[in-house]
Amino acid sequence: MTECNSTPNRLNALRASFDEHEIDALLVTDEINVRYLSGFTGDSSYLIVTPEDTCVLSDGRYITQLAQECPSLRTAIRFSNRAMIDLVAEQIGELGPRRIGFEASSVSVSIFNSLQSKCTSAKWRETVGMVERLRMVKDADEIALIRRAIEIAERAYRSIVPKLRPSWTELEIAHELESTMRVLGAESASFAAIIGSGVSGALPHYRPRPVAIADSASLLMDFGAKYKGYASDLTRTLGNQHATSAAFTGRSPSVVSDKFKRAHAAVLEAQLAAIDAMAPGVPAKDVDAVAREVLSKHGLSDAFVHGLGHGIGLQIHESPRMSALSQETLAAGMVITVEPGVYFEGEFGIRIEDDILVTDGGREVLSSLGKGLDECPFCM
Repeated sequence: MTECNSTPNRLNALRASFDEHEIDALLVTDEINVRYLSGFTGDSSYLIVTPEDTCVLSDGRYITQLAQECPSLRTAIRFSNRAMIDLVAEQIGELGPRRIGFEASSVSVSIFNSLQSKCTSAKWRETVGMVERLRMVKDADEIALIRRAIEIAERAYRSIVPKLRPSWTELEIAHELESTMRVLGAESASFAAIIGSGVSGALPHYRPRPVAIADSASLLMDFGAKYKGYASDLTRTLGNQHATSAAFTGRSPSVVSDKFKRAHAAVLEAQLAAIDAMAPGVPAKDVDAVAREVLSKHGLSDAFVHGLGHGIGLQIHESPRMSALSQETLAAGMVITVEPGVYFEGEFGIRIEDDILVTDGGREVLSSLGKGLDECPFCM
């Protein structure tokens, strides 16, 4: 394990925003942000970033790991007889009376009260999203890791779909997906897979259950791999269009309805139109509006109940978000999901999701799985 090559650039970009936020230093307490800025993959650790220095505040479990992962950064170590807040107070006290920013989204009221009482020389300033804004635009190293996470997830999907049988349960499919992704090099799934057969697909955040997919006409599979901390996120909805199958004896499996076929075609049309609209300088909410306009044309606007997409990276849901409420503008280097969906309670759900890199010239679709109904067979 070695220090991330991008660490100095990320720290310098953060320091460049200090004046805008009227701070002289930043206490970073969000563990994902600590990892992004330092390359350190452990937990229970903070960073103090000043214009001249960066210090990792951690505990005795990580002395060797810190030396391996962040050799150029100064460290301050606490042991079991000392609380983290006391170590923070010591390091902040050495800075003298300065304006210290804190991450309001990750500091509890209790911790903030302790900071105020123990760090009496500091003038605390609330900050929101300073590091998260940097994380929206991925560097070359991050994009390469996301590509690998996508590749692993796609290979797992291609391995499993031909094996599907009526006796498989939703939960077994989810477990098989994660197991296969791990064998292929993932450290884990990037989130708990959503595997919804038939009517269960109408629940956007459904949890798979130990129920056989049996003769369901459709199967929604939302899944992703995590590789060296970075996530992928893909969804395909499979539909059975065939009246007979060798896997069934003495009966015909359920097949998707004409309503399902029309809805699937509309969702795919909406997704392709939204992807085509993505480019640097385009407001995220405008891309969301493109997808909604297509679905509205097909009379499906009320069935699309969530935002169009979200950034991915060290977390499965990051900024920017693409919805009617989005305030962000797309920029080269962002990696964003595009996942329109329609849901009909008691009938079926359809969602199609790909991971898109915004480029200087427009966009690149990083995922490559087929997504038309003919490319997503569900014949058991």
